[in-house]
Amino acid sequence: MAETFLGPVIAELIDLLEKEVKSLKRVRKHVKSLQKELEFIQPLLKHAEAKLESGEIRDVMQVWVKHVREESNRIEEIIDEYLYFVEVEKHHRQSGCISCFHKACGFVKNLKQRHGIALLRQILRFCFSALSIKNVKNSLCEIKDRGQGYGLRPLEQGASSTTTNVEAPIDPRLGSLFIEKDEFVGLENESTALIRKPVEGSSARSVISLVGQGGIGKTTLTKKVYDEEILKGHFELRAWVTVSQSYNLKKLLKNLKRKICTSEHGMQEMNKEVEQRIQDLRDSLEKKSYVVVFDDVWQEEFWGVIKSALPNNNMGSRILITTRNVVVANSAPCDLVKLQTWSLASAWELFCKKAFQSEFQGRCPQDLEHLSREFVNKCQGLPLAIATIAGLLSTKKKVELEWQRVLDDLKTKSKMNSQLSSISKILCLSYYNLPFPLNYCFLYFGIFPEDYSISDERLYRLWISEGFIQATGVMTLEEIAEAYLNELTQRNLVTLSPSFWIGEGKFYGVHDLMHDVILSRANEVCFCQTWDENKSRFRGAGRRLRISGSIENVLKNVGESPIRSLFFSDIDEQLTESFIVTLFKKFKLLEALDFERVPLNILPKEVGNLFHLKYLSLRYTKVKILPKSIKNLQKLQSLDIRETLIRELPVEINELGNLRHIVAYTLNKSSFCYHDGVRMHEGFGNLEELQSLTMFEAHHGGIGLVNELEKLRKLRWLEVSKITSETWKGVCLNEITGKTILLS
Repeated sequence: MAETFLGPVIAELIDLLEKEVKSLKRVRKHVKSLQKELEFIQPLLKHAEAKLESGEIRDVMQVWVKHVREESNRIEEIIDEYLYFVEVEKHHRQSGCISCFHKACGFVKNLKQRHGIALLRQILRFCFSALSIKNVKNSLCEIKDRGQGYGLRPLEQGASSTTTNVEAPIDPRLGSLFIEKDEFVGLENESTALIRKPVEGSSARSVISLVGQGGIGKTTLTKKVYDEEILKGHFELRAWVTVSQSYNLKKLLKNLKRKICTSEHGMQEMNKEVEQRIQDLRDSLEKKSYVVVFDDVWQEEFWGVIKSALPNNNMGSRILITTRNVVVANSAPCDLVKLQTWSLASAWELFCKKAFQSEFQGRCPQDLEHLSREFVNKCQGLPLAIATIAGLLSTKKKVELEWQRVLDDLKTKSKMNSQLSSISKILCLSYYNLPFPLNYCFLYFGIFPEDYSISDERLYRLWISEGFIQATGVMTLEEIAEAYLNELTQRNLVTLSPSFWIGEGKFYGVHDLMHDVILSRANEVCFCQTWDENKSRFRGAGRRLRISGSIENVLKNVGESPIRSLFFSDIDEQLTESFIVTLFKKFKLLEALDFERVPLNILPKEVGNLFHLKYLSLRYTKVKILPKSIKNLQKLQSLDIRETLIRELPVEINELGNLRHIVAYTLNKSSFCYHDGVRMHEGFGNLEELQSLTMFEAHHGGIGLVNELEKLRKLRWLEVSKITSETWKGVCLNEITGKTILLS
């Protein structure tokens, strides 16, 4: 069965059973029962998500899914709290405090005299976690019963058959099929070129695939070509079939046959199997020239199935496919046509034609030009958005106040207007088609501000720290993360942005309107939240928090929160040590901490209390020293100290056995050269998981350096500064292979 967001939680429970609670029989019993409940709920959840994808889900069922998610988050909180206090107990024991959770229950009577109130509180906290587990189990039982009451069943039991009587939702793309000639602007060149493709070329059957993001105009352009008289006269048979995400092959074949053979009636078609339907189509098409359009294809395997029904009869037949996914487009040997966002001139022409269609001769009046330009810029060349927003404005009074109100709505509450929400519905189709955890990787772009570009490597490391990436086969976690980002790009959900500096890697972002969709979905699934200084309140809910603007009143409002990842943006005041220490106390279960470009001069020693931390970035801060307490961060995987004032790593860094990446250099913007790496103490060869070390200063050099590097068997990227010719010769002679080495 396909994975859901419950999969990682179940895996955590299994890991907890195997490693942590073997000797705690009562707790083990509760944990085991939680695992069983989640394993039972997971197939029901899959059915609910299938309904959501097909548009059948009701509000009450959306609430049910949200409750499942909230309980799964509670379970993770209980696990993390327990493991956190295990670490606390371990550090107390190492510093001379005799304490053991596993023996605690037998010594409660003497505990107060022997170890004091603090330890008693720890054990009470632990015992409370067992009670919490029991409470969560009771909630899960109620959720399971409600789900079954809503008709949810495991999909493999044929649950989908219960939806046959549900009226199919109206396709929000329907309007793309019916565009007036005077509204067809911006695609003239593409239209002229595309019209020639079906009527020219060899006599062999061929495929033309149009690919582009949702709302780019694939269906509109293809429909215009399909309706051209030259195509009507060139082919004997024509058919247009809308496929969509969840299609029934039998019904699709029946629909195609009905459009090709209009004189035949279908009572006898009702009981035919797929094989017979394919044969009937082949018989009907064998001696005819035909053009068939398959609009809105999502599945890679679609062409492999449907091509059997379309004979290669050497009569110049053509198949046109529209899709959002490059991989789907290339699943058939095809002539690939990639549609791009419109130029500013074409976007402006379409906007004026739609917004002023009955006034001002289709031209924008001077007093509305500034606002009109803002609307067009907001759409970023996406014709669906341009046409929809301009169509809405055509119904409004042509006064600045009225148009400003619409612009404000577009920025804050587009769902309030049915016309604006249609954009969201079309763009959401791509999101609902994403499997887990690809959907979570996509939602990650909602953590960052609009128009923000993020580097690929930063994304990979954050996704890994979040647990979205699981090891499979011989691929590294980073390679799997790269494959996920490539898939999001191929699906036209994420776009490649220009790099800011040479050598800084690739940067990615999302369309403004897609960013709005992400925020809407992120709020629904409790993915992330933002502290906005302008509103002085939290927006959204979730385990990931971005603090934006001023930090004033943040600590008062945040309370005790299950935040796992913390980000900052546009912070305009110095972060004090006391603020950071308090933040660490409130967010003790942090897994990712990103201080990039934050006014920060010191990293307090209390960072060593963040035992779950896997990702730490201090990039572009003025931090000079890493505290020795960093040795406590045994789960740390990525340390980014680029463009900081840190010139030497503490020897304690060598104790972090899970560290995969140390990124530390300063980039000279005038020469585009790296310089000023960091010094490391002997013993860094103990970092056996290390994959990248950039940039490392070879200050001690010699054979000792070579020996240390040889121990890093998983190292793939090494950048070294201040290396002597003698040391470099030693590196070469010892054949440190499989590594990319840059010298400075």
